Amino acid sequence: MFHGLCAFSLLHCGRGEEKVRVIRETCSDGEMIQDIDFIVFDADDTLWDCQGHFEVVMQRLYDELLPWTGTREAAASELYATERKNMRLLGFGVKAFTLSMLETAMRVSQGQMSANTLSDILRQCYTLLEFPCTPLPEVKETLWQLTQQGRRMVLFTKGELLDQQHKLERSGLGRYFEHVEITSDKREADFRLLARKLGAAPRSLVMVGNSLKSDMAPALAAGWRAVYIPFHVTWQLERHEHFEHERLTEISHFAQLLSVL
Repeated sequence: MFHGLCAFSLLHCGRGEEKVRVIRETCSDGEMIQDIDFIVFDADDTLWDCQGHFEVVMQRLYDELLPWTGTREAAASELYATERKNMRLLGFGVKAFTLSMLETAMRVSQGQMSANTLSDILRQCYTLLEFPCTPLPEVKETLWQLTQQGRRMVLFTKGELLDQQHKLERSGLGRYFEHVEITSDKREADFRLLARKLGAAPRSLVMVGNSLKSDMAPALAAGWRAVYIPFHVTWQLERHEHFEHERLTEISHFAQLLSVL
């Protein structure tokens, strides 16, 4: 098995908020997903905590907006509206988040927020480019065991190319992946394209991730199989109603991969 980073690719894709309606039949106890060519992993909030760091910075903005919004919930709604508006042009990542944070601060305060406060918000956004990407519990040990089994593994993540590369480097997990794919979005078409790049049949690919919207639904729509590992916090733009599907398995912690794959 080859270890190391085989390739970094940046796919230019349009934005969209399509919902894929799929149904899951829960796998019976002891049933395993077989005939796998590649195990494909999401990165943020699957291998390491990302959203938790963003939440800390967001709370700082909510505090500063209280004189104008009255409640933190109202401030959160204002940021969500800005991020949703900007998604089509800015996509995902720290830079898009920073612009949306500053735009929300200036818009909601009607230009009254001080330059010092805006500078502090900007400084905190910069910390998101360097936060420690410590692997979540059981991640490193599980990836090592999968490697020992001869499994071929791929990292498939969305966001800004340089930021995602740096996070993978900080995590120390790069050696486990035969191929790394970084894309501006993760839609059904992106999953189909990755399958062609890997030269693998869709049903021989398993997507492992924490997002029903970006990992599970489009992978299943593309004919893949999928393993869902919920994370304790979900970005508002990634929230999706739970669904069921015959090719979807849900586990509660990372090491359970060893019993279902």
